[in-house]
Amino acid sequence: MSAPTVPIADAPGTAARKRPSAAKPSGAKSRVQHKGAILAFVLPFGALFALFYLVPIGYAIYQSLLVIEREGTFGQATQVFGGLTQYVLVFQNGPFWQSIGRVLAFGLVQVPIMLGLALLFALLLDSPLVRGKKFFRLAFFVPYAVPGVIAAIMWGYLYSPNLSPFSAVTENINFLSADLVLWAIANVVTWVFVGYNMLIIYSALLAIPAELYEAARLDGAGQLRIAWSVKIPLIMPAIVLTAIFSIIGTLQLLAEPQVFRSFSSAVTSTFTPNLTVYSTSSIPNFNLAAAFSVVLALATFILSFTFLKFTQRKEGK
Repeated sequence: MSAPTVPIADAPGTAARKRPSAAKPSGAKSRVQHKGAILAFVLPFGALFALFYLVPIGYAIYQSLLVIEREGTFGQATQVFGGLTQYVLVFQNGPFWQSIGRVLAFGLVQVPIMLGLALLFALLLDSPLVRGKKFFRLAFFVPYAVPGVIAAIMWGYLYSPNLSPFSAVTENINFLSADLVLWAIANVVTWVFVGYNMLIIYSALLAIPAELYEAARLDGAGQLRIAWSVKIPLIMPAIVLTAIFSIIGTLQLLAEPQVFRSFSSAVTSTFTPNLTVYSTSSIPNFNLAAAFSVVLALATFILSFTFLKFTQRKEGK
């Protein structure tokens, strides 16, 4: 006699397996909805990015490939395709490359000082030992609220021997001379942008979990040790970001030297690369100015990208 069999329907767990599952939304429909949301967010940015970034770059490249041809001495001037003619003139232009060397020397000195001060102020604001943080945060940031042209005019008057209220200093030290005017401009740029970079670094400090500080204090670390071994390594991406912004800003230096031309004859029309582009377009020679701009943009990209890869390689080690 065979053993009684258990019906399949009554087997444990079978009924649960046979229950119809809840209806799920269609995957294709969900993907379509997600694509629509992504496009809604991306399209406005993409349109503005193309309109104010890609189109001007493309137009500058197009203009840099044209040359002016004139029929006779007083004939009608027309633009024709000239290939790399303008770029040949760029690489033969000594003052332009001297201006690039000048701003590179400017950046090698000014950028580390500015970022060092920004890091110091950010660490002080983040320290529990400092009082009046709201006041100092505002005081450090206020210079950035002053437009660069206004700041340059203000400092230009302070440097001028005949106008400065500190004539006892300016009569003995000519800050507007050919030897010192570049560093006088560096002081203006540092005064304006220290607060801006400080806020970026300070924001990164605020994102550090408090538990890390507690663990460091339990290990016997003081405030200086915490700042050096905990805070600075964790905010290194923010420091690298401010450094890249500063490199780009250095090569784009224009407003300050343009204003200082009114105070010092040492600041020429080719003092910085952007000033060279501006003065060339004022001749007017838009095609050569466009070639200057393209070469400057490429130099800025190469320098920034090289610095970024170098820092990433150092962090990887």
